[in-house]
Amino acid sequence: MALQNNWSYPTAIRFGAGRISEIGEACVATGMKNPLLVTDKGLASMEITTRTLDLLDGAGFGRAMFSEVDANPTELNLEAGLKVYREGGHDGVIAFGGGSGLDLGKMVAFMAGQSRPVWDYEDVGDWWTRADADAIAPIIAVPTTAGTGSEVGRASVLTNSKTHVKKIIFHPKVLPSVVICDPELTVGMPKHITAGTGLDAFAHCVEAFSSPHYHPMSQGIALEGMRLVIDYLPRAYADGTDIEARAQLMSAAAMGATAFQKGLGAIHAMSHPIGAVFNTHHGTTNAVCMPAVLDLNEPEIRERFDRAAGYLGIDGGYDGFRAFVQKFNDSFGIPRKLSDMGVSADRIDDLVAMALEDPSCGGNPVTLTTENLRKLFEATI
Repeated sequence: MALQNNWSYPTAIRFGAGRISEIGEACVATGMKNPLLVTDKGLASMEITTRTLDLLDGAGFGRAMFSEVDANPTELNLEAGLKVYREGGHDGVIAFGGGSGLDLGKMVAFMAGQSRPVWDYEDVGDWWTRADADAIAPIIAVPTTAGTGSEVGRASVLTNSKTHVKKIIFHPKVLPSVVICDPELTVGMPKHITAGTGLDAFAHCVEAFSSPHYHPMSQGIALEGMRLVIDYLPRAYADGTDIEARAQLMSAAAMGATAFQKGLGAIHAMSHPIGAVFNTHHGTTNAVCMPAVLDLNEPEIRERFDRAAGYLGIDGGYDGFRAFVQKFNDSFGIPRKLSDMGVSADRIDDLVAMALEDPSCGGNPVTLTTENLRKLFEATI
């Protein structure tokens, strides 16, 4: 089966190896004439980025780039990006990279024509209606990792540089108009990033599958997304040039972000404040938190994982799945404790308070409280 196709769900996706060559066509499709490519500092000088800029330049779209993007993007990165966007007279954004580049790029396009502070558009109630939808610039998303799935998301995560709290900024039109998913762009990822991003996609699928909210479509997508990560992450980790494995993981990443419309949970409620305070890698943090969260949620999720385990090729129902998760983490060298990632127990009170305010709490099968969140942090740190 050829792993190449055009999809229209959840947005227009050009999927397949080599399809970055269509970046000029994507600009035409979205009406861009003077795009700004937004990426992170680490990617700015890499071959995949310079090649993409060459393709844009050759198609007559210039090679403008903004790359002052931190691993956990802040409003300061956003302000700097908006300055470049406006001064350059740009009319659209190519969000290029992993979660940080994708999220910040989407926010530059979103905020380019708004008049209120970005925090006024947090994912709270109907705050998104405050935005001028007609002023949102077109977005093309090009993921270079296989984890966050931000390329098919209607929101971005932004860290407040003053409070160190991560906020989700949402608007339906933040969903990119065109996505180019080219697995060849992920071939150069080092092993630890391959593992961390793949386990991020896995966490999205596990939490969506565990969420108590009713969304059968997301439930099915989450189940298949888990299977793809289980089957193909070991292959991509062992051989980064395995293009089939890279393609399947890129699919799983998009599936995880599509599925979590059903809800996230305690894994993300924990990892968001941990990342904001200690600047840890998001996907790796999710992986460390997952075993303890599964234990907390076990009374509510046992039955569904008893059914799912067989499809995932795991014996023993929920218990088999729980044991598998720890062995899966261990196989990629994931730490068993957050303290091994620089997280200190003296901030537990702050982390609990921040976690309770995180929107992900609402999707957890077991109601999250100060008491059980504290136990989760104590168990993982």
